Amino acid sequence: MKNLSVIVLLVGLVVSCADNVTNKTIVNKILSEKVDPFIGTGGHGHTYPGATVPFGMLQVSPINGISSWDWCSGYHYSDSTVVGFSHLILSGTGIGDLADILFMPINKEVDLSHYPKSRDSITYKSKYTHNNETASPGYYQLFLEDHNVNVELTTKKRTAYHKYTFQENDTQSVVIDLGFALNWDKTVETIINIEDDNTITGYRYSKGWAPNQKVFFVAKFSKPILNKKLYADGSLAEGNKAEGAKSAVQLFFDNVNSNELLAKVALSSVSIDNAKLNLQAGGFEFEDVKTEADKTWNKALKSIEVESSVDSLETIFYTALYHTQVAPVTYSDVNGEFRLENDSIATAKNFTAYSTLSLWDTFRAEQPLLTLIAPNEVSDIINSMLAYYEVEKILPVWTLYANETNTMTGYHSIPVIVEAYLKGITGFDAEFAFEAMKNTMMQDERGLKFYKEYGYIPYNLLDENVTITLEYAYDDWCVAQMAKALGKTDDYNYFLKRSKAYAEILDAETGFMRGKSEDGKSWREPFDPKHSNHRVDTDYTEGNAWQHSWFVPHAVEDLAKLHGGNEIFTSRLEQLFTESSEITGTHTSADISGLIGQYAHGNEPSHHIAYMFNHANKPWRTQYWVRHILDTQYNTTPNGLSGNEDCGQMSAWYVLSSIGLYPMNPASGDYEIGSPIFEKTTMNLPNGKTFTIEAENVSQTNFYIQSATLNGESFNQTSISHKTILNGGTLHFVMGPEPNKNWGIKN
Repeated sequence: MKNLSVIVLLVGLVVSCADNVTNKTIVNKILSEKVDPFIGTGGHGHTYPGATVPFGMLQVSPINGISSWDWCSGYHYSDSTVVGFSHLILSGTGIGDLADILFMPINKEVDLSHYPKSRDSITYKSKYTHNNETASPGYYQLFLEDHNVNVELTTKKRTAYHKYTFQENDTQSVVIDLGFALNWDKTVETIINIEDDNTITGYRYSKGWAPNQKVFFVAKFSKPILNKKLYADGSLAEGNKAEGAKSAVQLFFDNVNSNELLAKVALSSVSIDNAKLNLQAGGFEFEDVKTEADKTWNKALKSIEVESSVDSLETIFYTALYHTQVAPVTYSDVNGEFRLENDSIATAKNFTAYSTLSLWDTFRAEQPLLTLIAPNEVSDIINSMLAYYEVEKILPVWTLYANETNTMTGYHSIPVIVEAYLKGITGFDAEFAFEAMKNTMMQDERGLKFYKEYGYIPYNLLDENVTITLEYAYDDWCVAQMAKALGKTDDYNYFLKRSKAYAEILDAETGFMRGKSEDGKSWREPFDPKHSNHRVDTDYTEGNAWQHSWFVPHAVEDLAKLHGGNEIFTSRLEQLFTESSEITGTHTSADISGLIGQYAHGNEPSHHIAYMFNHANKPWRTQYWVRHILDTQYNTTPNGLSGNEDCGQMSAWYVLSSIGLYPMNPASGDYEIGSPIFEKTTMNLPNGKTFTIEAENVSQTNFYIQSATLNGESFNQTSISHKTILNGGTLHFVMGPEPNKNWGIKN
C-alpha cells in the first residue's frame, strides 16, 4: 500500500508540477485513518468502538456487562472488564437495549449452569487495558488478559468476522450465551443448535425496549468442534440442541495445528434460513474483509473533504462523519425479507429496509446531512417508515427492530418525508406518503385529541405538553408544505393554521413557552424556567422552559414579533447563553448536558437555537455562538461528545456546522450560514458535482464573516438552498476577528 501511494504521488508530480501540495494530499489522503471510534465512548456519548460498515446490519462490539445509563452501547471507556462481543448495538442512545448474540473466546472450561446475577459472577469475563485495544472504521481489536486471547473483529454488511489468536497449546474455546441481557432487556425464548462440526444456529427472542425482538443467527467456525457443553436454563442439555428462556454453549476446538480460530456470523429478523442466506459465501478471509471495510469507509468519508492546519479538527470532523453513517442500520435480509411488529414478514422490493430510527433526534441534522451524502438511503428510510404505516396505520416515532418504542415526542417521520420530497429525492410514493402524514396527524393518540380540540395541549391533561404542542405545530407546518407541493389547497390551509399553535402557549410577559390550562387563560404555577422534572409531572421533555421555548423553526420571524420585536427576542436569546447554568428540581433530566448558560448542547432541543439570530438581523451572533459551541462541546478524547450521540445527530450537528451550514428548519430546503472552521471544504455530491466552501483567513480568532461570494458574485444572505448546493460551485467567505454588522442584514 505504501509503495502504491508513492507511485501515485510521483505520477501526480509528472502530470502537473504546478499542482499544489494540498491537492496532492487530498488525492492520497486515507480518511479512515483520521477517525477515532473511541470518541464518545466516555462521558454521556454512549457510542461504541466496535466494527461496522456504513449503515450495516451488524455492529460487532465489546460488551462490558454493566446495566447502567452510561453503558447504553454496552461499552464505556472507563471500564476494564469485558464479558463478550455482541452483534447488535445502539449508537449513542439513552436506552440500553440489544447486545444480542454474545460470543466470548476463552482458554479454560467454565461452569455455565448457574446464571449470574451480576457481572462479578460471570465465569467467562476478562480484564483488559486500553494499551492493548485498537479501533478503526470496520475493525476492532482487544487482548483478553484473563484468557490470553487476542480478539479481532471486522464485518461486511450482513456478516461479522471474528479472529481469535490463542497462546501456544492453550485450550481454544468459545462461549455463546443467548441468555445474556442488559438493562431491562430479557430473553423469553432461545435455542442453540449444533448443526454440524463447524456450524451453530439458533435464535433469541427477547422483550425489552423493543417488546417483541426476534434475532436468528448462524455461525461457522474455521475448525471443527471437538467437544461442547450445552445448557438450557442452567441444566446440561443432551444431544446437540438446547432450548429455554436462557441457553448457552461452550465449544472446544483443536489447538494443535494453529493458534488461530476464525468465525463468521450472520443474523436475520426472519429465520435461520435467512441468516444462512445473509452469511457471506467463501471462507474466513479476515484480512480481505478488513481491507474491504476500510475501503468502504474511505469512500463514504470522501463525500465531504475538509482541509485544516489543525489536525485535531480533522479528527473530530471525520469521526463525526463516521458516526453519522453507523445508523440507521440495515434491517432487511439479502432476499429483501424483514419482520414487522405484528410478526408478519414483509419484503422490501427495490429498497433496503432500515431499523433504529431515532427520529426525534435525527430529523434535525442527521437526516438533512444524508440528503447531501446518501440520498438513496433517505428514500429507503422513508420506504421503511411507510412499510410500518401500512401495518400500523400510523407513522413511526422511534422504531427498533420494527418495534415501536413510542419514545420521545412528535411524529418526526413527517419532516423527514417532506424534506426529502421538497429536495427532489424520489424513490417513494409521494401521494401515499402524504396520506400517511395526514392520517397520522389527524388521529387521537399521544395528545393529538387535545391538540385538535384546544389548539394546544393543556398542562392538566398531559405531561410534556409544551414540548408536544411545539413539535406538533412544526409537524403540521411540514404537512402543509407537502400539501401545497401536491396541490392540496384545503389541506394546506388547514395544517398551516394548526402550525401556529406555538402562539397559544407563549407567555409574552416572561418570554417563555409555558403550560396553559384548558381554560385557555391561566398558566401553570409556580413557574421556574430552570426547573426540570424528567418525563413526568412536567411541561417539557428532557429539559426546562429555557431550552424548549425556542422550537418554532418554521416561523422565527413571527416568534420574534410575539416577543416584541427583534431586540427583545435577541436579548432573550443572548440571556439563554449567559444565564446561570443551575438546573433546579429534585428529579432533573440527566439529558441536560453540555451547558452554555441554559443552552444544553448535549440534547437535541437546543441544536437549532444559535442559528435563530440569522432571522432577527443579528447573524454575527449566530457566528459567535456557533463557533463557541464548536470549540467547547467537541474534542478528541473519549469524552469528546457533550451528550448522547443519538444515532448520528450530535455528530451531524458538528459536520454541518463546522463547514458553515445548518438546517435550522430541515423541511424548508435551506441551510443557515454559520461560521465555517475549515480553510476549505469540498462536498463531493452524489450527482457527480462538487460544491466548495472556502473560508479565507479563518482561525481561532477569525470566525466572523466579513464578506462572501457565490461563484464569484456577491453573496449577502444568511442561508443557501439545497438546490443551489446541488448545482455545484464555490461559496467563498472572508473571515475576520470583528463582526461585520452589515453582512447578511435584511433592510
